[in-house]
Amino acid sequence: MTRRRPGSRLAGLFACILIGAFPMSSWSDEGMWLLNEPPTARLQEKYQFALTPQWLEHAQLASIRFNSGGSASFVSPDGLIITNHHVGSDFLQKLSTAQDDLLKNGFYAPTREQERKCPDLEINILQSIQDVTDRVNAAVKPEMAAAEAFAARRAVISAIEKESLDATGLRSDVVTLYQGAVYHLYRYRKYTDVRLVFAPESEIASFGGDVDNFEYPRHSLDICFFRAYDNNQPVKPPHWLKWSTTGPTADDVVFVTGHPGTTNRLETVAKLRHRRDVTLPYTLNRLRAAEAALLQFGERDPANARIAQSALHRVANARKAFSGQFQGLLDPAILRQKLQSELALAQSPKLTAADRAELAKAIEAIETAQKTLAPMEVEFSLLERGDAFASELFAHARMLVRLASESTKPNAERLREFRESNLESLRLSLFSDAPIEKELERVRLQQSLTFLAEQLGGGSPLVVKILSGKSIPARVEELLNGSKLFDAAERKRLADGGAKAIDDSRDEMILLARLIDPEARAVRKRYETEVEEPERQGYAALAKARFTVYGREVAPDATFTLRLAYGRTIGYQVDGVDLPFHTTFGSLFEKAERLQFREPFNLPERWKQGKAKLDLAVPFNFVSTADTIGGNSGSPVLNRAGEFIGINFDRNRHGLVRNFVYTDVQARHIAVHSAGILEVLRKLYDCPALIAEITGGK
Repeated sequence: MTRRRPGSRLAGLFACILIGAFPMSSWSDEGMWLLNEPPTARLQEKYQFALTPQWLEHAQLASIRFNSGGSASFVSPDGLIITNHHVGSDFLQKLSTAQDDLLKNGFYAPTREQERKCPDLEINILQSIQDVTDRVNAAVKPEMAAAEAFAARRAVISAIEKESLDATGLRSDVVTLYQGAVYHLYRYRKYTDVRLVFAPESEIASFGGDVDNFEYPRHSLDICFFRAYDNNQPVKPPHWLKWSTTGPTADDVVFVTGHPGTTNRLETVAKLRHRRDVTLPYTLNRLRAAEAALLQFGERDPANARIAQSALHRVANARKAFSGQFQGLLDPAILRQKLQSELALAQSPKLTAADRAELAKAIEAIETAQKTLAPMEVEFSLLERGDAFASELFAHARMLVRLASESTKPNAERLREFRESNLESLRLSLFSDAPIEKELERVRLQQSLTFLAEQLGGGSPLVVKILSGKSIPARVEELLNGSKLFDAAERKRLADGGAKAIDDSRDEMILLARLIDPEARAVRKRYETEVEEPERQGYAALAKARFTVYGREVAPDATFTLRLAYGRTIGYQVDGVDLPFHTTFGSLFEKAERLQFREPFNLPERWKQGKAKLDLAVPFNFVSTADTIGGNSGSPVLNRAGEFIGINFDRNRHGLVRNFVYTDVQARHIAVHSAGILEVLRKLYDCPALIAEITGGK
């Protein structure tokens, strides 16, 4: 594909949209590719790189998924893991105390004995992928009504996962691809003993804060090191990434292996319009309200700011990301070209008249599903997704109430999160001994219940029932003071006691979860049978037409499963200014000094005092055109040799539209440079054992 000059935004956007619909002989860098369907021909043609099965196996078995959300990789033969500081921040906060603030001060364990075990952290390493599409599809008969089809599909997927778990002992998840056209069984090796090894101070890990979030140039040491253990011994992974001491240079081809969360590139115009007009405005209202409450809470007291830091970062990051998506869908060019790609598919000469009729029916079914969804979406989000109850205690209470009910049912009939293959992971979260901060619970629950009343109205029967004749502050105090679920032992007692323990419980959070469960289940059932199942069938038919016309040259949307992306390390231009592909330590200090070290551009004292120790020309952060999205945080960036050359931590604002379309005009993912990491570990942090481990003793 011919390289486009920045500034021709509409033309570039037009071209990148059509890439998703019309595969070309000269490929762009678009695609979050399945590792069992890799872009071999594209890489050979564009970059003269032979992607071998051995290279893929090495990358797959060295890549890690954090079930808390995010990606990582093994970087030593002794189970050492690197991910982002912001991926690990939840655990840093859980391990912190008022006297030992790991987020503020950082952490390093010079010996294995000093490494700190993280509560409720599960990591997954993908072992194998198996196509089970035919078996899933065979269970769903054409004559079935939507509710029957949904039940049949759920039953066969649960059976496949249970059979795989029993046969292999591996975590087994059936993953839906192409929105319902393809089903793959993913088997993971799982570790739940993961210990913190190193974290820098949050001031440098998130230098620039929300101001620089989704911006470039960037200067962040967004890294954390952990170690995986099994039977109290460090894991010896069969594959781990060799650390490149030089890292990438300009115009290198690079690869990203990680777990992108969700994209919407294969959705219909009707679905995207629904997101623009209903889903995203609601979501942004919720996030802005939550962010304001957390900011106000943190400003009251430094202790509040510490315990709210991770929650605030998540909410602010989501608010900015969804704002970018909303702005993208407000651009008429995007929906116009999405519509054109739908029409082009329908008019392809490769489709028969019967194919076109089936395609038209599918698109209409998806549009009808949006009309069904619109009046129920707010209730579904508030009740079933839990937007009205932003509380760890409530999440535990709901899990306990439903576990007691669901565990008595046949596996095939359970809600998906309570299937046999997921129970071990569910219990890890439920019985975590991580502290639950009461003050943070209070502010989040007050805000979310207020949001519930704003959305449904104070006179709504549901709101009246939930508030139980009290003001919101009074109801929150009743819930918090009347709950023993702060204690993991109490949660375990209730879980072990089953339905009788739940029925006998007078715990206020349990009572609330039981109170709203009938309405929540009812709206979930409607969503699953009247929206999700018709959408899935419609997208399966749409994908069938796409496969007929384009084959598998269009990657499936992201599903928080392992994918391969690739691109070039190349800068871009903004407002006539050329931005280089990497920043340096020199540009970091120049920015901090120019802004007089004001928050959020302050630096830790060791950095201020240690400036003279650093080679200011060493690269710090860098960008490439590789196709990444949320969930790729912590993904390793690899070179042709499969070596670790950096760690992905963000996108720029031009890349926020990548949820819907790929563009490389200005959109970039942002990573920390492997040489930059070594530079500061050697010269600013006293951690010789860690340096020796990642460099093989060099």
